[in-house]
Amino acid sequence: MLVLTRKLNESIMIGNDIEITILAVEGEQIKLGINAPKQVEIHRKEIYLAIQEENNEAINTKSTLLSNLSDYFKKK
Repeated sequence: MLVLTRKLNESIMIGNDIEITILAVEGEQIKLGINAPKQVEIHRKEIYLAIQEENNEAINTKSTLLSNLSDYFKKK
């Protein structure tokens, strides 16, 4: 893990087109501003993990449905 120290209104760059700026520091909270291309998805980690879990459940559900459908047509 890379650890960087930044002050208010300072930024870091990720690649050539993602900029993260420190907008505010309030107690234990830090507000970040992120400039990135629209095609780059940006989520809080807990949201990202929830999306991944739902996607995995959807894949498993589709596999089960296809398997059941296949079994149904094999019986006919």
